[in-house]
Amino acid sequence: MTRFADAERFAGSFQRMTERAVEPFDVSETRAAYDTVAVAYEEALRDALAASPWDRAVLGAFADLVGPAAPVVDLGCGPGRITSYLAGLGLDVFGVDLSPGMVEVARRVHPGLRFEVGSMSALTLADASLAGAVAWYSIIHTPPERLRSLFGELARVLRPGGVLALAFQAGDERLRISGGYGHEVSMDAYRLQPEDVVGVLAEEELIVEARLVRQPEPSEKTPQAYLVARKAA
Repeated sequence: MTRFADAERFAGSFQRMTERAVEPFDVSETRAAYDTVAVAYEEALRDALAASPWDRAVLGAFADLVGPAAPVVDLGCGPGRITSYLAGLGLDVFGVDLSPGMVEVARRVHPGLRFEVGSMSALTLADASLAGAVAWYSIIHTPPERLRSLFGELARVLRPGGVLALAFQAGDERLRISGGYGHEVSMDAYRLQPEDVVGVLAEEELIVEARLVRQPEPSEKTPQAYLVARKAA
């Protein structure tokens, strides 16, 4: 039994090392950028949900759809603010983030919750193991041509009827980010047309049941989009 568990851990570690060795340069850039800003990011956004009624409304609807104590992952969890909020709504939620720096902050700020370092494009989760997944502004660094592969991975880990909630900036441009939260960084971000995302989700049998686009707040430069999809039964 112990030898089998050790073999599993070795296989998982080898897989992650292999993925890291061949990962696209933009993924490495994104990880480095979020490692750099992790502490300042948590401080700046710690109370942001309190001022975001639309965010709370969509997350609340997501929690109602998956049901109490449902197993859920917060993908691109950052310092864990969405993970913590969903846990407060009664979900059995854990966070996954590409950035070890972000995961370190999340574990310190939310010691009662589970956080793991990982890539949402290559999750170490069993097929059909989750009732729900949230990607809250965490698909924005994935080039549009790789979204279908990413959504395919999310569909893999969702059980039939499982729910996916997305939030992202609406638009159709690529942005080069060179600074944020008081630090110099280098990474790309993509604003996405909701209809385009709906179409890519459908290709992976993730059928959008609700969509919302709200006008930007004074601190925002573009409308914000929310999609709630369900994996085909």
